[in-house]
Amino acid sequence: MTGGTTDEAAGGARFRAPRGPVLMLLAVLLAGLLAGHRAVPNVRGLGSLLDSVTPLLGLGVPALVLGALLRRSRPALVAALLPATVWAVLFGPALLPPAAGAGPVTLRVASQNLRAGNPDPAGTVDALVSSGADLIALQEVNRDDRVAAALHSRYPHHAEVSTVALWSRYPHHAEVSTVALWSRYPVRESTGVDTGLGWTRALRAVVAAPGGDLVVYVAHLGSARAGDTATRDETVRRLAAAVRADPARHLVVLGDLNTASTDRVFAPLTRLLGDAQADAGQGFGFTWPAELPVTRPDHVLYRGLTPTSAGVLHTPDSDHRAVTAGFRW
Repeated sequence: MTGGTTDEAAGGARFRAPRGPVLMLLAVLLAGLLAGHRAVPNVRGLGSLLDSVTPLLGLGVPALVLGALLRRSRPALVAALLPATVWAVLFGPALLPPAAGAGPVTLRVASQNLRAGNPDPAGTVDALVSSGADLIALQEVNRDDRVAAALHSRYPHHAEVSTVALWSRYPHHAEVSTVALWSRYPVRESTGVDTGLGWTRALRAVVAAPGGDLVVYVAHLGSARAGDTATRDETVRRLAAAVRADPARHLVVLGDLNTASTDRVFAPLTRLLGDAQADAGQGFGFTWPAELPVTRPDHVLYRGLTPTSAGVLHTPDSDHRAVTAGFRW
């Protein structure tokens, strides 16, 4: 009886399946998804959604490591190094101190989606003013007199794009529809930019900055939702076309572009412009949702300038965090 049990145990040991094969397979699949996320078909915006959250897929690596330790599987533990390496190559540089940053800052900018229905928009913009920004771009502005009152004394220069009775006593701003630009420096001209939404939700202004004329685009592009990104995609193409045709040497694009920098749809803009967060910031710069951000639809893009800093500012009462950047002319 004892001998039979010993023989059965020995046979079981000989034919026991290796520990952790499922974990090894998952590690390979995760590595493939990280490396080839843009190859996933963008059917009904699925590929775009995956692109937007790809940095978060790295959270699968510690889960794989934990599973390998619980299974006591050395092969599974080694396999987890594969997606870890791919993630580190793709996204690790964002965690390193930025290469840019040396030299004096000659221009500071900030951009904020205020959130429609914000109960205290003045409190939100006060935080932007405290950042020391020379230019403040706003989206989802509902022409609240409190916003104008909070900004008027510190940002006195303007070019009117449209006349709004409520704001007529505060002429020192550039605004179109629900986007606005407030500046410490004179705004020589401003006009609306058609992004294909059927109503104007972007503007182009020329700011007389200390280093010379600076063209500033403020944009709030179309929304992207699971299964419905067509409108957003078209607005990205339209904005990119406007920037491509713009002869300005010094240019920045500020706003809620409803597109993550990892999204394939963002490529038309990144081929034309630098990304301040990527070039002078540290970390991923996630901005939405404000309380626990998992993606970055808000951007500071540029050309003809040298970024010296970039970051994210948690402001009160908005569902987006603000983005900030400093530049050297």
